[in-house]
Amino acid sequence: MSGSWTIAQASLPAPMDGVTLAHYLLVSAAMFTIGLVGFLTRRNLIIMFLCTELMFQAAGIALIAFSRFHLHMTGQTFVIFVLTVAAAEAALALALVVLLYRRKDSLSAEAWAEMKG
Repeated sequence: MSGSWTIAQASLPAPMDGVTLAHYLLVSAAMFTIGLVGFLTRRNLIIMFLCTELMFQAAGIALIAFSRFHLHMTGQTFVIFVLTVAAAEAALALALVVLLYRRKDSLSAEAWAEMKG
């Protein structure tokens, strides 16, 4: 056993041949773009909600890719916090969508564009 190896270095997974940081960032950018286009073009509240979740996941992939590239755990730790916020947002958004649907029997964002008291 060589003296230059530490326990942290020995436990790192082997790099995948041919897959670079650019590949992960390309997938992340494509997912984020699909989510953004879906959010801006769709008017169904549930579809808009799912598109925001897709954008959250794309950001998580980018953070994990950078974290692995720099061999540092901060990006992966931050993703855990992003997932926690996304879970809380999912619970609130779905509860709000159910409440709005009960009031107007529609999930169209245009029906709720002008909220009257």
